Amino acid sequence: MKTSPAQTIVFITGAFVSSSCWDEWRAFFSSYGYHCLVPAWPHKDAPAAELRRHQPDTLVAATRLGQLTDYYADLVARLPEKPILIGHSLGGLLTQLLVQRGLAAAGVAIHSVPPQGVITFKWSFYRSVWGPLGYFTPVRNSFLMSFKQWQYAFTNGMSLATQRAAYEEFAIPESKHVSRDGLTSAAKIDFARAHAPLLFLAGSTDHLIPASLNYANYRRYQHAGSVTAYRELPGRNHFVLGQPGWREDALCILAWLAQLTGAAGPVREPAVPAARSSWASQAMTLLWS
Repeated sequence: MKTSPAQTIVFITGAFVSSSCWDEWRAFFSSYGYHCLVPAWPHKDAPAAELRRHQPDTLVAATRLGQLTDYYADLVARLPEKPILIGHSLGGLLTQLLVQRGLAAAGVAIHSVPPQGVITFKWSFYRSVWGPLGYFTPVRNSFLMSFKQWQYAFTNGMSLATQRAAYEEFAIPESKHVSRDGLTSAAKIDFARAHAPLLFLAGSTDHLIPASLNYANYRRYQHAGSVTAYRELPGRNHFVLGQPGWREDALCILAWLAQLTGAAGPVREPAVPAARSSWASQAMTLLWS
C-alpha cells in the first residue's frame, strides 16, 4: 500500500549510535513499498563494536555539523526524486536543515536536537549533554558515552539487561565538535521560510531531548502556508527507535504521510497531549480506511 508523496525514504542517524539502529524501521517501511536508504555517517560505516575499538578516533572527532549537512545534502540531491527524510536526535536537526534547503518531499524529526536558539531549562537535558559537549576536554579526542551516561540519557526506564544489550549493540564514539556545533549558526533555521511538510515526534520520558523542547522547536515554525505537525507519545525515552513500542511511532508517521496526500491546503495541526490520544489506533484507522 502506497500513500506517501514520495517513494524513497532516507533515514538519518543521530549522534552516539550506529546506523544499524534503523534496521527494523527499514524493514517496516520497506514492507509498505518504500525504497529505504540508511547511509552511515562518514567514518562510521562499521559495526558498533568495531567502532568502539578505535576509541579515541581522530577522524570521528574531526567531524563537524556543517560537513554532515553537506554530506547528506549531496547524497539526497543525487537521488531521482526528493525523498522523505526521517531523522532521529541529531538526525532530526539534519532533517530540518535539509528541509530548509528544499531537498525533501517531507521530513520527520524524531526527538530532534533543536536548531540554534531553541532552548530548554530542563535539568535532564543539561545533565545528558554535559558529557557529549566535552567542555574542558580536548576536542581532538572523540567521546564515547559511558554505560551510566547511556542509562540516563538514552534508556531510562528500561530493564538493566535491555539497557546493557542496547549499549553493546549501538553505542559508538562521537565528535564533540558535532554536539557543540548545534549551538552555532551551522544549526540555524529560518523559521519564517516556506518548507516541505514537517512532523515532530516527541516522547514523554525523554531525558536528553524533553518533549517540551521538541514542542518549542515545532512552535517556532511560522510559515502559514506550510504543513507542520507535532505528536507526543507516552513512555518514549531517547532510545525510541529500539523501544518495544517503536511500531506505534512508525504507524504515526505512515498515518501522517497518508494525510499529506489528501491535504487540501495549509495545515498546522494542533498539538494533542499523549494522555488524550491513542495514536496507534488513529494510525490504523487512517491506514486501512
